Amino acid sequence: MKRTTLRVLLVATLCAAHALVASAGERDAAASTASHAYRRHSNNWAVVVDTSRFWSNYRHIANALSLYHSVKRLGIPDSQIILMLADQMPCNARNCFPGEVFNSRTQKINLYGKNVEVDYRGAEVTVANFITVLTGRHKPGTPASKKLDTDENSNIFIFMTGHGGDGFLKFQDFEELSSQDIADAIQEMHVKKRYHEIFFMVDTCQAGSLSNAIVSPNVVTIGSSQTGESSYAHHSDEELGLAVIDRFTFSTLDYLQRMKVGDWIRNSSLRELFNFYDPRMLYSTPDYRDDILGRDIDGVPITDFFGSVLDVQLHYDEEAYPLEGVSDFDNHQRQLPEITATDESKTMDSVSPANQQHQQRQQKRFRFSTDFFLVGLAFVIGILIVTNRKI
Repeated sequence: MKRTTLRVLLVATLCAAHALVASAGERDAAASTASHAYRRHSNNWAVVVDTSRFWSNYRHIANALSLYHSVKRLGIPDSQIILMLADQMPCNARNCFPGEVFNSRTQKINLYGKNVEVDYRGAEVTVANFITVLTGRHKPGTPASKKLDTDENSNIFIFMTGHGGDGFLKFQDFEELSSQDIADAIQEMHVKKRYHEIFFMVDTCQAGSLSNAIVSPNVVTIGSSQTGESSYAHHSDEELGLAVIDRFTFSTLDYLQRMKVGDWIRNSSLRELFNFYDPRMLYSTPDYRDDILGRDIDGVPITDFFGSVLDVQLHYDEEAYPLEGVSDFDNHQRQLPEITATDESKTMDSVSPANQQHQQRQQKRFRFSTDFFLVGLAFVIGILIVTNRKI
């Protein structure tokens, strides 16, 4: 009886010991997996793309340059930014501010001023070149400034703006980049170990549809609108005669503009950025995916993609954007009810309803120009002179 009891106790002790060892092993394995999943990256890169040509799409180059300056201000150097601009808006004959681009009515900050390094411009901005930048399949002799020299330790922020639709983005009003093209390029990047994590942001109509085909891991995406929705411009400049920035980009700048001093920059997360977008102000519903990122966006600092891997403290802000010129307009728009643009007949990436009404009111006003008054005065003086001579 005693031997049986001892055997039972011995077996129970061995089972308990085995269970403890197995549990410890599982904890170590889980910790190791977690450590691998959330491994800290060592460098940040950005790819900023404006895909539109023609003067009427002025706001798209302003969108791209605004995000370009934002990531530079937060710590990503020009050597790690690929900037692609599809048209020469600063040199357009209709630009009443030659060599300058603005995103605000106040015209305080020239976005095309000093220290802007454009890597691809004009006809160089094509679907093929964009995919080549991502995948690294460059021809021999390609300058280093045109290459995305990333590796498995690199976080990449990709921003694209232009005209789009369900599952495509137009380039140069000539060709299209499909959602499958994007998914294939990112998958090739994953196979080649060209990234650690990617944040893909698009400002166009039906922008959310561009990320539907992506299945590669460690990618988070956001679009300015859901499938079936248009994206809208924010405000216009009366001197330029067109819209100068889109609502989604403006809202992104408004959030990034608040990053000025101290540790708040590091503590701000992607979740806070996504929650900041107000559909009532955008007239569209931002569409994001975080299911393939591999970690909760609540714990992803915004500077994991927008800034330097070093701690950046901005005690003053020389590169701030002059948003005060449109703040009253913006606050008024935030009080309006949500408007969903689902009518396929609407022009994609169109001017917002509020701006359309404003422009219609401006068009209805008839104003005599200075030249008209001068010509009229000269005509009257001429009649008086002729009449006096006859008398």
